[in-house]
Amino acid sequence: MVEVRPILIDGHPFIAVSVQLPKTNLLAVAGERGYIMCGALDVALLNEKLRDRGIIAGRAVGVRTFEQLLEAPLESVTVAAEELGIKRGMKGKDALLKMR
Repeated sequence: MVEVRPILIDGHPFIAVSVQLPKTNLLAVAGERGYIMCGALDVALLNEKLRDRGIIAGRAVGVRTFEQLLEAPLESVTVAAEELGIKRGMKGKDALLKMR
């Protein structure tokens, strides 16, 4: 099953996507410039192989719901995200607000 729904953070719109797979769920919340995602996101790949794309993204681990993803500290972020002031340990929702 795939779920797509809008989420407001401090009055700003974002899109939340959940993909239910066998034994796991993929979670992501995206804005116009970037996104945060569950532990399935490979930040090293984005930073190394796809660095020229300047992908703004962050990864939170151990999350199972959108609410947890928004509140969780980011475990890792891309180089492009760091350039916007997004840091490891920042809450997902705070990172998203910097991505709008």
